[in-house]
Amino acid sequence: MARTDVEGRAISPPPDAARLTRTVALVGLVVLAGSYVVNAMDRQVFPVLLTPIRAEYGFTLGQGGLLATIFTLGIGISGVPAGYLLDRLSRKMVIIVGVLIYSGFTLLTAVAAGFWDMLAYRALSGVGEALQNAALFAAVGAYFFANRTMALGSLNFAYGLGGFLGPVVGAKLAGTDQWRMPFAVFGLIGLGFCVLIAVVIRKAFTERREVAGDIGRRLEVDHVPVRLYNRNILMLGATALVVGMSMYGYIGLYPTFLISQLHWSSGQAALAASMFGLGALLGIPAGWLGDRLNQRTVMIVSLVAGSVVGYLLFNGPTGATAQYLLSFAEGAIASGFLFVNIYSAMQRAVRPQLIGRASGVYVSAFYIPAAFAGYLFSALVAAAGWGGAAVWQLTVLPLIGVVALLFVDVGKFANARVPARS
Repeated sequence: MARTDVEGRAISPPPDAARLTRTVALVGLVVLAGSYVVNAMDRQVFPVLLTPIRAEYGFTLGQGGLLATIFTLGIGISGVPAGYLLDRLSRKMVIIVGVLIYSGFTLLTAVAAGFWDMLAYRALSGVGEALQNAALFAAVGAYFFANRTMALGSLNFAYGLGGFLGPVVGAKLAGTDQWRMPFAVFGLIGLGFCVLIAVVIRKAFTERREVAGDIGRRLEVDHVPVRLYNRNILMLGATALVVGMSMYGYIGLYPTFLISQLHWSSGQAALAASMFGLGALLGIPAGWLGDRLNQRTVMIVSLVAGSVVGYLLFNGPTGATAQYLLSFAEGAIASGFLFVNIYSAMQRAVRPQLIGRASGVYVSAFYIPAAFAGYLFSALVAAAGWGGAAVWQLTVLPLIGVVALLFVDVGKFANARVPARS
C-alpha cells in the first residue's frame, strides 16, 4: 500500500535512495553534525562573554540573564511552524536556511547598539536554530530509524563538542577587550557550512521516508495513536518544559555565578562552562541505553540525578575540580541523557508521517519556557540568593518531570514492536 502525506498525497522515496551507501550516509551525518557544532558554539559563547557585555552596555543581571537565554524564544516559537514546513519542503533546504539565519544574526550581535536590538538579534538567531534543529533531527531520526536514539545521540555529541569549544575558543578570541570577535568568527564559519551542506549532502539522506527499510520489514504502527497530540506527547512535552527551564537557568547565569560569587577569572569560568559541553558528549551512550532499556525509566533516573547535581552546583563544594565535575555531570544528564531521550521518545510517540510535527512540538515545548529561564533564575537569586534559586529551579522543578513521566506508556511507542539490535 502506497504511503501518503498528511493531505493524502502519495509519497515516493527519492529515486537514488537505493544507491546511498553506508559510507555516504555517515559522511552526510558527519557534515550535518559539524553544522550543529557551530550551532552549539553560537549558543554557549554568550554567557561566558556576559560580564564584559554587561560592563560595556550597563545591563542589569536580569537583562543579562534574559539576553543569555532569549534565543530559545526564537527557537521555541518557530518549532511547530518548522514542523509543518518539514512536512512540505526539502529538509536539506530547511537546514541551509536555518544555518544562514542564525549565522547572520550572530554576526549582527557583534554590532548591536544597545539592549533592544541585541535582544532582537539573539531572539531571531533562535529562529534559524529552530529550523536547523527540527530538520536535522527529523532527517537523522528518520534515516537511522532502528537506532534512532543513538543517532540523535550522535547529534548531541556534536552539540557537546560545540558546547565545549564555544566557551573556551570564545574566551581566547575575546581576550580582555574583544568580546565581539567570537561572534564574528562563529558567524562566518556558519556561512561556510551553508555552502558545504549545499554541495555535499544528498537529498537521499535528508529526505528519506521509508524508515522501515532500516529493519528489513514494514513498520507496524497500528498500536501508535493516530493523533499528534496524544497523551504520550503531552506528558513528554511537559517533561521537556521543565528540563529546558532548569537546564537554561544553569546555562544562562552559571559563569556569572562563578565570577561574581566565587571570584573566578573569566578563563576559569569559561572552562567550567565548557565542561557542560563535554558532558553532553555522552549523548551517544545515552542514546544507546535509550534504544535498549525502558526509555521512561532512563529518563526518570536522569531527572532525579539531575536534581541532585543542580543543587550541588550552587550549594555544594566551591573548589575548581568539584565544580568542573558537577558541570560535566549537568551536561551529561540534562543534554546527554534527557535532551536526547525525550526528543527521540516524542518522535516514537507518533506515526512516521508525523515525525516532523512531533519534532516541532518538542522544540517549542523545550525552548519557549527556556527563553525566560535566565530571567527567572535572576529573579530567584534576588529573592533567595544563588543557593535558594538553584533549589527551586534546578532541584524541585525537574521532579515535576518525574511525575509527568509516570503517565507515559512506552507500549504505544513506534518501536515497541521492533526488536532491539545487538
